[in-house]
Amino acid sequence: PDHFILFKPQETVSGDFYWVAQNGEVVILAACDCTGHGVPGAFMSMLGAALLNEIVSKIESHSDIKASKILDQLRQMIIKSLHQTGKIGEAQEGMDAALLVIDTIKRNGLPSAKSLQYAGAYNSLYLIRNGELIETKADRMPVGVDFKQDRPFTNHQIKIEPGDIIYTWSDGYVDQLGGSKAKKFKFSRFRELLLSNYKKPMGEQKEILNTTLEKWQAHTDPESGENFKQIDDILVLGMKF
Repeated sequence: PDHFILFKPQETVSGDFYWVAQNGEVVILAACDCTGHGVPGAFMSMLGAALLNEIVSKIESHSDIKASKILDQLRQMIIKSLHQTGKIGEAQEGMDAALLVIDTIKRNGLPSAKSLQYAGAYNSLYLIRNGELIETKADRMPVGVDFKQDRPFTNHQIKIEPGDIIYTWSDGYVDQLGGSKAKKFKFSRFRELLLSNYKKPMGEQKEILNTTLEKWQAHTDPESGENFKQIDDILVLGMKF
């Protein structure tokens, strides 16, 4: 129940998307960054969401729900749907993704988490626990055609403690140009921002992330003479347990 979603498409439609499904006491959540943005990215978003729905609809029991297995299946289905062969010069559409399988319990009458599985394609996972930021790194391969496409994604098991906060994202936030030196925001600033605000309510954290980015862009781009424009779709998800 205690979460935020910061979603800022660069255009009207987006190549970033988030997706959630529930199977009994298990919540399955994905944060994805498709190749491209605007209309081409949005077509990939639609395909990704549709394929995730198809994969989850065929799961018969909780024991079959595995984060890495879902990403493996999604990769196979994207390659098949786009008729990708891996030939040089062929379109390389696909996506980066963080996929979470959250096993929930009730605390004080509200759903919370006792454990989660995480599998990632370039998109890592941050966990803040007792003031420490712990990164679970993603596999360095996309959900799509790639020379590593026969290698299964890694399934990470994380036991959740009350008060834990997890974050995942697309790269649009950290890659945004701005500041007085016309540089990317970068992961170091992003981590510092999360650590300095993680005790605040999740809705307030969302506003801080948004206003910080707006201030970062509110410098003059030396090339255009105007404020820095958003260069990519932006997605950041945060959840407190």
